[in-house]
Amino acid sequence: MKNEEFAAPDEESSFFIPHSSFKKLMTGLVIKNTGSWYIVRTDDGRDVECKVKGNFRLKGIRSTNPVAVGDRVRIVENREGTAFITEIKDRKNYIIRRASNLSKQSHIIAANLDQCMLVVTVNHPETSTTFIDRFLATAEAYRIPVLLLFNKTDLYDEDDRRYLDGLIHLYTTIGYPCLKVSATQGQGLDEVKAKLRGRITLFSGHSGVGKSTLINAILPGTKARTGEISQAHDKGMHTTTFSEMYPVDDAGGYLIDTPGIKGFGTFDMEREEIGHYFPEIFEASADCRYGNCTHRHEPGCAVLKAVEENRISQSRYASYLSMLEDKEESKYREAY
Repeated sequence: MKNEEFAAPDEESSFFIPHSSFKKLMTGLVIKNTGSWYIVRTDDGRDVECKVKGNFRLKGIRSTNPVAVGDRVRIVENREGTAFITEIKDRKNYIIRRASNLSKQSHIIAANLDQCMLVVTVNHPETSTTFIDRFLATAEAYRIPVLLLFNKTDLYDEDDRRYLDGLIHLYTTIGYPCLKVSATQGQGLDEVKAKLRGRITLFSGHSGVGKSTLINAILPGTKARTGEISQAHDKGMHTTTFSEMYPVDDAGGYLIDTPGIKGFGTFDMEREEIGHYFPEIFEASADCRYGNCTHRHEPGCAVLKAVEENRISQSRYASYLSMLEDKEESKYREAY
């Protein structure tokens, strides 16, 4: 214990604090990001406000936020009571997207996840299949299971319900579980609660899809901020400003609430890898004539044949092409 309490940060830290100026080293979990500050829940149960000193950066990742909610970190607290994050422990995975206004930088949404729940609405506002597919491909890249939550089912008319059933058929056929939920009516909430137990789960989706309302219904007392839909554009307005983890149970379960995402620019994917993250395209590509087939115009392309025969959906194929274009143009495209 003597070494833990009075050892200096290691040489890989981005800054150095003299022995005489700090009093304790601790490890913990980043449970909230408030911009310039982070809340770290230490292993002994304290919630400590921490800063990131200077130009702290992760090796190999150009990110707007080097520290993410869900990170396991080491912190040092000086004798004045100010705490600093000095080290990020190795991550098992993370969800990352291209920073919307900085095409060469990324934004890490959350780290060390057991699963994701993507909240989707087919109206009020509509979540595009492009957005869904980009999120799913990113999760596939890091082998993070995704459950699609189709929210606001109580608001849909007959056409909306028909489209909803079509989407559920599409994604369940590919292998993604789907659940109809209504935060206001309570539909599907017990199933969601059961899947949260003992797991670290990312809640994500567009602004206005009802993430915070769902969280308040699932975990009463969290008081996640909710907002109204912009009537002019039928789009959500941001209410959750920063990411935060809410404890679900005593078995290590946490739910991560994140700000609503307008677009999902993919990051950290090679052009030739993109097809690997669409399971049905990857499966069909085994029969392509050429090993480096891009599935756009090559003769003997099994993927194009599958699209023509409706074994791969047009919407999924369009999403694949849009991600290829991202890589070729090297620019951010907002999912509409």
